[in-house]
Amino acid sequence: MDFIVAGFIRAIELLINFDHSTYTAVSATLQASTCSMLISLGAGLPAGFLLGYFNFKGKRPLRTVLDTLLALPTVSVGLLVYAFISSQGPLGQFGLLFTLTGIAIGQTILAFPIVTAITASIVENIDPELKLTLVSLGAGKRNIIMTCLWEVRYGLLAAAVTAYGRVLTEVGISMMVGGNIKYHTRTITTAIALETNKGMFADGIALGIVLIGIAFAVNISLSFLRKQ
Repeated sequence: MDFIVAGFIRAIELLINFDHSTYTAVSATLQASTCSMLISLGAGLPAGFLLGYFNFKGKRPLRTVLDTLLALPTVSVGLLVYAFISSQGPLGQFGLLFTLTGIAIGQTILAFPIVTAITASIVENIDPELKLTLVSLGAGKRNIIMTCLWEVRYGLLAAAVTAYGRVLTEVGISMMVGGNIKYHTRTITTAIALETNKGMFADGIALGIVLIGIAFAVNISLSFLRKQ
């Protein structure tokens, strides 16, 4: 147990002293995950609403595929993105391999099905009488849609937090697409895996504390928004 206590003490020292290696990993993680989440929410929320609100031919097979993608392995996404953006891939000319942009692309592919599927499920469970009441009051289509979205706002926030948690803690995409390059594409999770394998427990614990702190901050923010 001594090495664990010593690791925690050393971790606190690294965080207080703003260790460059530690904070560059934190910065890389926040940049890639934030970018991927903005794209995923911008595309996933409208797609999920349309999928849950309207009935159309082929909806059930589409939902089945989308629900299957919820358990998409991160290494599979990493392999797919790597194949496309490597020098031999169709997007190799853009130089996206071993960059934060490449990581963000993979994380977007990971988060989009989560946001879309959860949003669709939430919208499908809206009380049918709500729409009838709004129509009887003379509300237009735009007002009906906006009111329905407002009714399920907490569920949409939960979808965003769930997707962000999945993106924040993934390892496969960051390792394969980013290359785990120090001071460049090394994220919190890949740094933890590397430092632990090297026996540098303090560095791993420091990054683990930061990762848990970010997760708590996101959930506290969600709780605050609910109260507001």
